[in-house]
Amino acid sequence: MELDEIYRSVQGDLLEVKNTLRSISQTDMPWLSEQLSYIVRETGKGIRPALTLLAGQLYHYDLTYLLPMAVSVELMHTATLVHDDAIDKASTRRGQATINSVWGDEIAILMGDYLFARAGEFVSDTQTPRVIKLFSQTLGTISSGEISQFRGAFVLNQDRDNYFTRIYRKTASLFSLSTQSGAILSQAPEEAIAIMKEYGDNLGIAFQIVDDILDFTSTETTLGKPVGSDLLQGTLTLPALMLLERYPEDNPVKNHFQTRDRKYIKQAIDMVLNSSIIDDCYEVAREYSQVSCRNLHLLPDTESREALNGLCEYVVKRKI
Repeated sequence: MELDEIYRSVQGDLLEVKNTLRSISQTDMPWLSEQLSYIVRETGKGIRPALTLLAGQLYHYDLTYLLPMAVSVELMHTATLVHDDAIDKASTRRGQATINSVWGDEIAILMGDYLFARAGEFVSDTQTPRVIKLFSQTLGTISSGEISQFRGAFVLNQDRDNYFTRIYRKTASLFSLSTQSGAILSQAPEEAIAIMKEYGDNLGIAFQIVDDILDFTSTETTLGKPVGSDLLQGTLTLPALMLLERYPEDNPVKNHFQTRDRKYIKQAIDMVLNSSIIDDCYEVAREYSQVSCRNLHLLPDTESREALNGLCEYVVKRKI
């Protein structure tokens, strides 16, 4: 299934999410409006708000509360990207110059803070303490993941457990917030909320593994940023970890981390592409994806449940 088909039942409401995101750039400070407009003009695939709305459709679908929650999770996601780019000194994101490369790292950090604050404002509109607390906990989890990645940059003595913990914190926790909040706000029973947590946790991990694969297999035009960006920043992802496992001594990842010489990045990419590592990584992603949807059959048989199943397949087949 393609995203348009997966999103069919919530397509109109996702458009309202995008319109609301654009509306936050309308402030009485022209400089702030300019920067906000730049940030929110391209909102990506919208998977996180879609997950909130699709989870909400399983039971009592009330946009009074689901719409601000969907906006909130996308604002949180956008804020993390702005902070990521500033920390990593990244120059492009989604094919356009990053806010830090245009206005500087200081403005980017402050803009990310502003987006987090607006996300908190929207989540408060749900009037649901459980969801508001989950939002705050997730923000803490994401921040700890960012700190872990920063502290682990160019550190070789990491293993798969470190990797999966980090990507859960940085990526999957926000998927989990999206699905759990949608279920909670739709007045789903506790068993269904638990299923949606399992779904979000594992789908998010599968999604990030594929992101890490694409950093090796895609092109700069497709990615909207340089290929090998993770290695450039000293971040160990699953393909790089597998390469280190297979060649612990003479290894371009090890050489790059020790010397910061960029010539080793291309060598690492070539070695990964000329091995079974990419297929092995996809297999790990598929395993997490299968776990994510294993209990969906226990939920109401609706179009949104079919869409959630479709996302399990989509995340391991996507090219961007």
